[in-house]
Amino acid sequence: QVQLVESGGGSVQAGGSLRLSCAASSRAFSSYAMGWFRQAPGKEREFVAAINWSGGRTDYADSVKGRFTISRDNAKNTVYLQIDNLKPEDTAIYYCALDQSLRVPLATMTSMYNYWGQGTQVTVSS
Repeated sequence: QVQLVESGGGSVQAGGSLRLSCAASSRAFSSYAMGWFRQAPGKEREFVAAINWSGGRTDYADSVKGRFTISRDNAKNTVYLQIDNLKPEDTAIYYCALDQSLRVPLATMTSMYNYWGQGTQVTVSS
């Protein structure tokens, strides 16, 4: 069993930045791909970004390319999501997830991930 705990969310003004963190409880973290998703009120959970086990391969939703950066530190069992130039439409609960399948390409669907964190709220005001 793997536990994931997100942190770093908050309320910011448009144009600001945040760095979200997701800490994993298992050393197996370093073997698996990780993803970030978000869910806005009244909407379905959507893919944001993913990173492979080594950090050498990443994937992003078109809506966040150029503003979001996913990275990981396997020594700390942590994956990060740097969010720059925040927009009101980025307001959502952000979730991290772990994919045990070792699939290629990186997973972009919620059903492909095995473990989820509880989420962290990001609110962007205009």
